[in-house]
Amino acid sequence: MPDRTGLTIGVLGSYGGRNLGDEAILTGLLADLRQHEPNARIIVFSRNPAHTALAHPDVEAVPWEGVSRVDSSQVLNQLDLLILGGGGILYDKEARRYLRVVRVAQERGLPLLTYAVGVGPLTDGMDTGMVRETLAQAVEVTVRDQESRMVLEEAGLVNPITVTADPAFLLEPEEFPAQWLREEGVPAGARLVGLSVREPGRAAERLDVDGYHRLLAQIGDFLVHRIDAYVLFVPMERDDIRHSHGVLSHMIAADRGRILHGDYRPAQILGLMRHFDLAVGMRLHFLIFAAMMNTPFLPLPYAGKVFDLAQRLGVPALRGVEREVEGPLLAEVDRLWDERAARADETARRVAEVCDQARGTSQVTRSVLDSIRARALTPAA
Repeated sequence: MPDRTGLTIGVLGSYGGRNLGDEAILTGLLADLRQHEPNARIIVFSRNPAHTALAHPDVEAVPWEGVSRVDSSQVLNQLDLLILGGGGILYDKEARRYLRVVRVAQERGLPLLTYAVGVGPLTDGMDTGMVRETLAQAVEVTVRDQESRMVLEEAGLVNPITVTADPAFLLEPEEFPAQWLREEGVPAGARLVGLSVREPGRAAERLDVDGYHRLLAQIGDFLVHRIDAYVLFVPMERDDIRHSHGVLSHMIAADRGRILHGDYRPAQILGLMRHFDLAVGMRLHFLIFAAMMNTPFLPLPYAGKVFDLAQRLGVPALRGVEREVEGPLLAEVDRLWDERAARADETARRVAEVCDQARGTSQVTRSVLDSIRARALTPAA
């Protein structure tokens, strides 16, 4: 039987939704917890417990959506600590769903730690109030970027807020053999550009679907002709496949485009970045993966979290996707290709700094776990 002498820790986030970015966050977070608490019993609150249990067989996975307070309490009563995050989960209409579970935990005196959580946009009065009141009771609040700290401060949170970095920066790459690219239809010896698109959705409501599909198709065609490349679309979640097809349908050089169809782990997609000569994308974790592997990349921002990443790493970021203005974007893509070697060292230096910041979350977590263990060993008065 497994050794259960460690703490019991719950992890609540946007897990089980088959989003590679969220799964990268969970992979990094779990590795961090295992480093500090090897014998911990870890319970992940998941949208799809079967998927989470399959991807992470060393944890327990339980549902949280549509679960009553009574049933939630049965799980929460077993915990020594609840971790909220990481990832962007505290925003309008969504924050209240996660915090409903957190409030049940806090009613039972369970300590709360936010783990490099992403916050915003946060304008709805109910969500803002719940975030302020719930996080005010947290033992530690860590966020993944400056924008999240500003949103919390504007919401009225007066707790100390530690800015760290996305847990995906803790991920180690796995091999992505060249043969897998051949099986995906990418010919050997070709220059390869990675492209990431996303659905509009609640996180990117201002995107006009047909307009940005056409704009990204122009970028794809430009790269095909500019550097004689193949374009490989990398879906970070299921709906990205549909939008990748939408972009590809507008490309003149559609025969030079491929869509990644295999079922890959986040660390394998991180390894895939080694094969790209250039990466252009919208999805945050696609860009994080490119940065970590020192692949030249250009963000196509749709939200503040992507701008924050670009600023931290010192790379240009234009709002051309929302405004559907191709001229500045194509010029920046062209400049990125010409200056890729000159930018490499500075970007690598900044990525190393952000990786250190991501490890800062680990230091906070260790302190919280040490405190909980110390209390558990202290005899009652």
